[in-house]
Amino acid sequence: MTDAPRFTLHHAPRSRSRRILWLMEETGVPFAIAPHDLSKATHKDPAYLALNPAGKVPALVDRGPAGDWSPGVVVTESAAICAYVADALPESGLAPAVGSPERAAYATWLGYCPSVLEPAFADAVFPRGVEAPPSALGWPSFALALERVEKALQAGGPYLLGARFSAADVLIGSLLQWLQAWGKLPDSATISAYLALLATRPAAQRARARDEAATAA
Repeated sequence: MTDAPRFTLHHAPRSRSRRILWLMEETGVPFAIAPHDLSKATHKDPAYLALNPAGKVPALVDRGPAGDWSPGVVVTESAAICAYVADALPESGLAPAVGSPERAAYATWLGYCPSVLEPAFADAVFPRGVEAPPSALGWPSFALALERVEKALQAGGPYLLGARFSAADVLIGSLLQWLQAWGKLPDSATISAYLALLATRPAAQRARARDEAATAA
């Protein structure tokens, strides 16, 4: 047993780990932050590489509901962390229950971000010297990938699962927020309204404030 919070998030400001900072704020449970400085390559230290051999953030350490999983289990990759936390903390309401009809769309959106949206965007911004044949890729163009998100929001909304906010919104919403800030998000009234709604969530605002404070420190 320990008095330490169950979860510890390895986080670096202005990185993909900010989305997990937001996720953890949405859960309402206490959590610790293990800070990293990418400019000093602390994410490449041997101690951290033992947790995440990829040398990337985020990584989440879970000591278990009673705090007795010593030294704790480690989850890496944003989509995996979102799925893990939402299921580990069902009281947070961040995922539809297993066996419910909403679970199918939820699982699809969790996979859609890293397997479709991100690679499609990378292709658009950093094109190959020789274009790959469409049959060799598991994702469409970025425009088509984004169009699927738009259509889902237009068909239901205001969130990806309709009226219900979920961890899928954290994952996909955070990517779209980043693209918008970078000036790489095409104009879309639907997506702009979606991002404006996400920005009003108190947990998102707390995560942004914590991230900006860490950046300024």
